[in-house]
Amino acid sequence: MNVLGMGGCVGHDPAAALVVDGRVVAAVEEERLIRDKHAKGRQASEAARFCLEHAGLKPSDVDAVAIPFAPLAFFHPGRWHFARRHWYAPDRALTAIFNGNRRFRRFRHQLFAALKRLGINPDKIRFFPVEHHLAHASSAYHLSGYRDSAILSVDGNGEYATTWFGHGRSGEIHCIKEFYMPDSLGGLYGAVTEFLGFEMLDGEFKVMGMAPYGDPQRSDVSQLMDWDERGFRVNTQLANCIGIRRHKRDTGQGTYFSQKLIDHWGLPRSGDDKDEPYIHIAAAVQRQLEEVLLALIRHYLGDLISSTRRLAYAGGVALNVKANQRIVEYLDPIEGELFVQPAASDAGSALGAATHAAHQLGDKVLPMQHAYLGPEYSNDEIRRMLDTRDVRYERCDSITDTVSELLSRGEVVSWFQGRMEFGPRALGNRSILGHPGIHGTADTINTQIKYRERWRPFCPSILDTVACDFLQTKHPSPYMTFTFDVADHWKPRVPEIVHEDGTVRPQIVTQNSNPRYHELLKKFEARTGIPMLLNTSLNRRGEPMVCSPEDALEMFFGSDLQYLAIGDFLVKKV
Repeated sequence: MNVLGMGGCVGHDPAAALVVDGRVVAAVEEERLIRDKHAKGRQASEAARFCLEHAGLKPSDVDAVAIPFAPLAFFHPGRWHFARRHWYAPDRALTAIFNGNRRFRRFRHQLFAALKRLGINPDKIRFFPVEHHLAHASSAYHLSGYRDSAILSVDGNGEYATTWFGHGRSGEIHCIKEFYMPDSLGGLYGAVTEFLGFEMLDGEFKVMGMAPYGDPQRSDVSQLMDWDERGFRVNTQLANCIGIRRHKRDTGQGTYFSQKLIDHWGLPRSGDDKDEPYIHIAAAVQRQLEEVLLALIRHYLGDLISSTRRLAYAGGVALNVKANQRIVEYLDPIEGELFVQPAASDAGSALGAATHAAHQLGDKVLPMQHAYLGPEYSNDEIRRMLDTRDVRYERCDSITDTVSELLSRGEVVSWFQGRMEFGPRALGNRSILGHPGIHGTADTINTQIKYRERWRPFCPSILDTVACDFLQTKHPSPYMTFTFDVADHWKPRVPEIVHEDGTVRPQIVTQNSNPRYHELLKKFEARTGIPMLLNTSLNRRGEPMVCSPEDALEMFFGSDLQYLAIGDFLVKKV
């Protein structure tokens, strides 16, 4: 079966994924192709076109289209919970009860129009609306390779659900417990993200990066929600609020926090500095998230985890790598393993919808082997682009020899190779690379290339041969979805990739996962004795990750980068 997954149902991060006979063959975010961060309000049209072209399929070859959003019955508990909790906004409460599927109908109409533009006849395919958190669950469970596993999905919200606990066995997924809006851990973290001066859906990583600089004891977040191991209830007097409770900025734009939160904490943060009291707020809300998540996991999934020793996890909150470290530490004593879908956010829900539909159609969904699922470009295509742009370049006999030598001298190199990564992390194909042992490398990249806050951390790509010694654990980490404590004897050698709290968010690279990148790491180790590189995504602040050679060249000449290794070619300004 050829199953096309189409995301974007919740209004942002549309993506497409193609599953052919149970194997994921292509997946890409729309933002990467149209160069519009998060591509809000768009359909994944260009992403779907790429997936079909990559697989050599015609529109008529598509058997099914799946979306990560579904209509809910009138008596579905999510609709009534939403109505009860939003009594202060009666228009919204009544809409949930009497017109609760309006978003689904609107999206289906827009989707079918997009499919027709692609040449796919909606009347000749099977259409699978998949509940949002079930799609997240499928993206984690079906692609983890686990036969029997506990499953967790946590994000802002889907139709109405926000937090989902379940169990996967022999390909079948079963829900154990759900929580509904406005009781959302992801939504609450997003509201605090807004208070701290960042944009929801984009700044949560920054709050997580800011947290280690603060002291959680110096900020009171206890009023944000009531919680115990059985559940939680967000205080909508302060956050996750709508209508008249929302604080409005001078521009008239509403926020997801209230004036009462300002009365409690003081003025919202502005600017790029990490300063008090905001670092303490970040630290406290991060700790609260970790504690609530762990309590809920123990209560709803503890017995399952003890028996299966496996947990598959997705949803936007699954990208909180600090919380993931706490979960791994909880699993370690029982020799458990955590799989976090590398495209855990709403972009990855397209993948989940497609895998769920493929399973329903009788295909055996194969485990995910890597995240390199996007476009790639041949040397001939790259050369033609470079000649058209009339830039200075040279073809290298060995691009890994050339780049490893540059990196060993302390140069920063942009690295464009192979198929683009699916998900928010650069995994060695659309990356900016630097020497992790030379002081000042991180500052140079932040201020002169990425143009982002000076305090933002960087991550290492590590050879698998030293990962256990460096990270003090054997837990897999191929996708930069966890942090780990760095062994003390390594910290002085690689200061540029060790965060304020002594942790790193690593990508462990093997020969099989990425042969060319693994070769580069081996040659850098031979030159320096250091078996890892500083790795960050190839993009500037506020822009999507680079996709095409044209994108790479535009960024190269729009920053202080001096070297671009693109295919077998080296472009340089000096």
